[in-house]
Amino acid sequence: MGKRVALILAGCGVFDGSEVHEASAVLVHLSRAGAEVRIFAPNIEQRDVVDHLKGSPSEEKRNVLVESARLARGNIQDLAELKVGEFDAVLFPGGFGVAKNLCSWAVDGKACSVNELVKSTLEAFHGAKKPIGLCCISPVLAAKVFPGCEVTVGHDKNVDGRFPDFETASAIEELGCKHICKGVSEAHVDSSNRIVTTCAFMCKAPLHEIFDGIGKMVGEVMRLA
Repeated sequence: MGKRVALILAGCGVFDGSEVHEASAVLVHLSRAGAEVRIFAPNIEQRDVVDHLKGSPSEEKRNVLVESARLARGNIQDLAELKVGEFDAVLFPGGFGVAKNLCSWAVDGKACSVNELVKSTLEAFHGAKKPIGLCCISPVLAAKVFPGCEVTVGHDKNVDGRFPDFETASAIEELGCKHICKGVSEAHVDSSNRIVTTCAFMCKAPLHEIFDGIGKMVGEVMRLA
């Protein structure tokens, strides 16, 4: 029987939800690993809605669970229904929705708050010593919930212009966590906390390199599970 994995989404679309390519990559790698996946999202209103064609805010109101259902092909559950005992691991793709809907990092930075249901889900997996995988901006969730943990969001300098959001690394350090510099095709494993991270689209890189880095993250999560 394959490992049972919960995948947590934050909407649909890079600027206000989950990053579509990252979510798809996670699902492909989990499928290849023979995992049994169930998808969840919080049943809350999005912080904002962005017109992805224009790159500008829209006056629309959208729901995180409803929008996430687009990525899940309709097969999704309210995060409130997740029971940690039914799973071996949990994974969070990135996208601005993580920093807007799952927490307030996009507005408040390191002073952000984490959605209570998201926080309790992370704490439940951590307390059960079950691995947590996070990519792109989602490692800030671990940095906020688990002081002292180790994560990567890429590099702490804008190496070759590929890491424009490098200042996120120093914000993570200011939270009392350790940031580990890694390339896009790598993942970092915090063995003591069973947290696996990779930078994904925090690095300006070809899509196949991001896909491969997410594969490293998924592979390490499966190993720990």
